[in-house]
Amino acid sequence: MIELKNVTKSYNKSIKAVDDLTLEIRKGEIFGFLGPNGAGKTTTIKMITGITNADSGEILIDGVNIKTNPLACKKNFGYVPDNPDMFLRLKGIEYLNFMAEIFNVPSSERKKRIEELCDRFEMEGSLSSNIQSYSHGMRQKIVLIGVLIHKPSNWILDEPMTGLDPKSSHVLKQMMKEHTSEDKSVFFSTHVLEVAEKLCDRVGIINKGKLLFCGTYDEIKAKFNEEASLENIFLEITDDDK
Repeated sequence: MIELKNVTKSYNKSIKAVDDLTLEIRKGEIFGFLGPNGAGKTTTIKMITGITNADSGEILIDGVNIKTNPLACKKNFGYVPDNPDMFLRLKGIEYLNFMAEIFNVPSSERKKRIEELCDRFEMEGSLSSNIQSYSHGMRQKIVLIGVLIHKPSNWILDEPMTGLDPKSSHVLKQMMKEHTSEDKSVFFSTHVLEVAEKLCDRVGIINKGKLLFCGTYDEIKAKFNEEASLENIFLEITDDDK
């Protein structure tokens, strides 16, 4: 469970990247975080994960404050950033073992978890190669595997399907459903509104740092347009020319 209470972040004194954001990502749900470029999505995710401190407000991960107890929080989430270009000089297997070591995954379980995740994402044959040699999609998959290796209760994913082939995207979506079926949470940002419409239990739409809507697809249709797709409603309520 992830809770944001009146969270604000400004990178200068005049413009707020995130403005008084209150949000709850519940156990057992896939929550989609939507917004145009520069809306505040990545800034929000960086505050949730403790990369950036909020100017004000409170962020809780399973009831633990990310600012006052960051290590306890970080054990309870897995974070996939919007750019998978990291640890490029390591081999795939070196990176996965490093991530397992960081999160204290027992040696007795590590090999099995790596094998299971690599099998799902079809990465078994690439682990002996340097990540630098991977395609963008392969880098995305190795980062996903590394993030999930300690079985975190909360998944925080920033544009996780960028660069993935259709089969890998399908696998990830299936894994997201499996994860929430165990009463755990998934919070992910995406520009692919069709995916959000079909996959998410609820969505939040942010623009210029302000939360414009939070709820189910049925609720957003009832409020704005019963006949419209999520894409059309999104374009309507984030139209800055209005």
